[in-house]
Amino acid sequence: MSYAFDPELAHVVPMINDLPFTDIAAARAAEKEMTANLPVYEPARPVDVRDTLVPGPEGAPQVPVRIYTPAGAEAADSGLPGLVYMHGGGYVLGSPDFCHSDLLRIADQVGAVVVSVGYRLAPEHPFPAGLEDAYAALVWTAGHAVELGIAPARLAVGGDSAGGGLATAVALLARDRGGPALRMQYLGVPMLDDRLETPSMRAFTDTPVWNRPIAEICWSHYLGGEGRRGGPDVPAYAAAARAGDLYGLPPAFVYVCEFDPLRDEGMSYAQRLVQAGVTTEFHLYPGTFHGSVGLTGAAISETMLADVMDGLRRGLRVR
Repeated sequence: MSYAFDPELAHVVPMINDLPFTDIAAARAAEKEMTANLPVYEPARPVDVRDTLVPGPEGAPQVPVRIYTPAGAEAADSGLPGLVYMHGGGYVLGSPDFCHSDLLRIADQVGAVVVSVGYRLAPEHPFPAGLEDAYAALVWTAGHAVELGIAPARLAVGGDSAGGGLATAVALLARDRGGPALRMQYLGVPMLDDRLETPSMRAFTDTPVWNRPIAEICWSHYLGGEGRRGGPDVPAYAAAARAGDLYGLPPAFVYVCEFDPLRDEGMSYAQRLVQAGVTTEFHLYPGTFHGSVGLTGAAISETMLADVMDGLRRGLRVR
């Protein structure tokens, strides 16, 4: 199918090599090679980066996290905003390395302390392993906010693609478990609906980076097998589009791309948040595809990138 991509991005499309999701081992190897060859953002001010392990869910291994601390965190009287971030990769690929450059940018340009979560991946670790890892990282971050230079009242969760799906689920868990209070949820092209029935998911079977055949594979791995995807017993914590009650969730920044199978589920979730009384900022970018903002490693639209940085500043009340 032919797509009217934004001229800012159209020239990149022929250079994109879709990852071989039919072979997860090969896809992971290709993702690592791609990540190693990506340019690294050069922050305008120093950003301290360190890797550590934090306590995982009960009976599970420790969770690796990478912490980005912009200059001035130690000197801030009340602390900086904090963002617990989950990377993309369809729940089956990725690591903190995958989004390293993007999180350097957020730490630098937004002025936030970022905690990037190396959650366990499917199919080896299907739902709820990755989600519980992400929630454990949030609980740890909230408990160590002061020493991390984070203002406890300015803590957020976020992610892109599958990471956006995890961020929605972490926000639901925090609400339902009486967990850490959240200032906002950042949801970039979030992966929310295993039923794959929206018009955009049905239409976009050959779009770059992400399309329906890839979505089918990844959801089946995440949910523990082909037979469960789309079935009646998938919980809302796995696929947040199924959540019946969105009341009491933190304010949201949501963006989607025109030629992305995830477009309609993101739009619907944003609309439902508004209907539930949740303050929500929503953006749909015409002519774009999954990864156009650069936070999933595919391409970079400077317009989208500036909007995302501004949206994070507004959500975290950074002046």
